[in-house]
Amino acid sequence: MVTELTADNFDETINDNLCIVDFWASWCGPCKMLAPVYEELSKDKDLSKLKFCKLNTEEYPDGASQNSVMSIPTLIVFNMGEEVDRITGFYPKEMLKQKVLDVLKKV
Repeated sequence: MVTELTADNFDETINDNLCIVDFWASWCGPCKMLAPVYEELSKDKDLSKLKFCKLNTEEYPDGASQNSVMSIPTLIVFNMGEEVDRITGFYPKEMLKQKVLDVLKKV
């Protein structure tokens, strides 16, 4: 399951969880390609300790600018509010899963 983040729940969500946030926009082709892959990974038991979230940069541009997101899609892993790492661009499912698992080793 993927949680939609807004200005109202962004800070609370990233401060209270180990989470990954997909910064995306409706006009972004690679973001559209990433969406089903991201949804599938959110259900992967190997990644179950990670809360999967999405932030629409058109609806909440401050969320992107406050986190220095310069291009999308960008995935940022947060641990209790602190950025652990980021992944920018589209990757196929297995490659993205491995990148996320590698990031989780830092936590």
